[in-house]
Amino acid sequence: MPGPAESAAAALGLAYKLVHHGPANSLLEAAAAQGIPAADLVKTLVVRRGEGDYLFVLVPGDRVISWPKLRALLGVNRLAMPDAATALEATGYERGTITPFGSSTPWPVIADVRTEGRTISLGAGERGVALQVSASEAVAALGGTFADVTEAA
Repeated sequence: MPGPAESAAAALGLAYKLVHHGPANSLLEAAAAQGIPAADLVKTLVVRRGEGDYLFVLVPGDRVISWPKLRALLGVNRLAMPDAATALEATGYERGTITPFGSSTPWPVIADVRTEGRTISLGAGERGVALQVSASEAVAALGGTFADVTEAA
């Protein structure tokens, strides 16, 4: 039976590949288990804009959020990463499994521009499982946007 993330991707009409890669202790291990470069394993990070106001930022595995770029894009002075319990409450997913697909609340999505036009691997809502999708198709289906919001790790 498909999980919420796979069901949501299917409901959006996305072509995807569900990959069971098993346990991984790091992003690099997960990328190696899937046979993809770290840049294509995309972290879904939950960012708090304000009280009860979050967004998903899709960050290539070899990069980190550039807080000045993201604040400028959003026109805010403060952003924060919620703790694990708050992220779970906001998304329905535990850290390490978070995905914009099937989230308990459909928060806005900003994907780093470096993912555009690539096939990426996102969390699928459970440990050791990923969804490989076209970033361009996924971001469009989620009503998201691409922007330059990261810097080298």
